[in-house]
Amino acid sequence: MTTSLLSPAIEAYTALHTTPETSVLAALNRETNLKRGDAVMLSGHVQGAVLQMLSNMIAPHHILEIGTYTGYSAICLAQGLQPNGHLHTIEVDEELEDIAASYITEAGLRTAITQHIGAAADIIPTIDTSFDLVFIDADKSNYELYYDLVFPKVPIGGYIIADNVLYDGEVVLPAAAQSKNARAMIAFNEKVSADARVQHLLLAVRDGLMIVRKVAE
Repeated sequence: MTTSLLSPAIEAYTALHTTPETSVLAALNRETNLKRGDAVMLSGHVQGAVLQMLSNMIAPHHILEIGTYTGYSAICLAQGLQPNGHLHTIEVDEELEDIAASYITEAGLRTAITQHIGAAADIIPTIDTSFDLVFIDADKSNYELYYDLVFPKVPIGGYIIADNVLYDGEVVLPAAAQSKNARAMIAFNEKVSADARVQHLLLAVRDGLMIVRKVAE
């Protein structure tokens, strides 16, 4: 996947006119890019700022993140938590646990964030909490499953945000040119669009964010 569907010049201009990363996020960004061959999965400066802004606007008591990676988006989302609010984040790759934990601690969020390691489909039903905000950024083939699992846990007025819904622009390519993941994103986008229980906005930020507001059970 590309880091952005925008031109490099527009991407740079956007970053220049967005509040800079904190020192903790900048260090995490740097370490992830130095040590991980899949660093394109990191939310990064501008998308992280979007997530933080949305979280601040929603002011959630509880957040669920599916796909921790190295912890960048969890730290951004946690900035909008209400006092004594909490964020649960799930990651299937246990090798990522320590780097995420170290930066979550450095950001002063150790008591505000619980890390779960394992398959999200198994873990989600065990968390007995409702979530004002859910962020889905994990294996694309299971987005529809995750949506169905979290929907009953989101109150009316709550939000679900899904990342990578444009999947490197492949969603508008002829079917024969689409990857398996792109087809999964198309199916997810169509599922959300057909769901009368929600309002939704596909925001063309980076690789695409689908913002869903629950309006009915």
